[in-house]
Amino acid sequence: MSKATAAALVTGGAKRIGKAIVEDLAGHGFAVAIHANRSQGEADALAAGINQSGGRATVVGADLTDTNAVAGLVGQAEAALGPISLLVNNASLFVDDSIEDFDWQAWDRHFAIHVKTPALLARNFARALPEGREGLIVNIIDQRVWRPTPRYFSYALSKSALWTQTQMLAQALGPRIRVNAIGPGPTLKNVRQDDSDFDAQLAGLILKRGPELPEFGATIRYLWDARSVTGQMIALDGGQHLAWQTPDVTGMTE
Repeated sequence: MSKATAAALVTGGAKRIGKAIVEDLAGHGFAVAIHANRSQGEADALAAGINQSGGRATVVGADLTDTNAVAGLVGQAEAALGPISLLVNNASLFVDDSIEDFDWQAWDRHFAIHVKTPALLARNFARALPEGREGLIVNIIDQRVWRPTPRYFSYALSKSALWTQTQMLAQALGPRIRVNAIGPGPTLKNVRQDDSDFDAQLAGLILKRGPELPEFGATIRYLWDARSVTGQMIALDGGQHLAWQTPDVTGMTE
């Protein structure tokens, strides 16, 4: 199927990496359903801009910790755009906790967003994919699943579960549906960092730079075209997963 006739659903698509993915896919012919929860205004503005420029976009809303709401997402997207052939599980939660201080509320939210929701969406995506069509699921994970540290305990455990899920789904859903992942490294400064923290993080990478936002959409489009690739993760991380010393050892602020 060509990009010009394909529709995608991107969770957490209104801001940051998700927005960049949506803009790239829309710019290369995909119709895009932009999922948002608290960022409804940003999602509406993004969809309006895409539609005004000749693309096709719609906004679908759901709290990803609510399984009943998640259950309807694929149907909402299909009602607006037709059959969905590309699912990008991008939505993420990034709370700093440890084995000493994690709480079950944060734990459950991480696992709901990073594990339960992608599994439920994958199942509904597979059930809805029309006969004769191929599909692709791309999970946005984190390079740290290849180089674990004790930091961000609930986050890292849930992302590691999503990496395992990616490989299991690749086995379960083939041959019609391929399932792959992207493992980002430092991409955008987060609320815990100042400019010097983020610059130091980039300076510690093998390539001395992290990914630029357009690389995410380009990588998804590569995975779309590379029909022999499944069960893989591409690390867009400047080589961070190859580091001998992890941030918990160096004392770097993440």
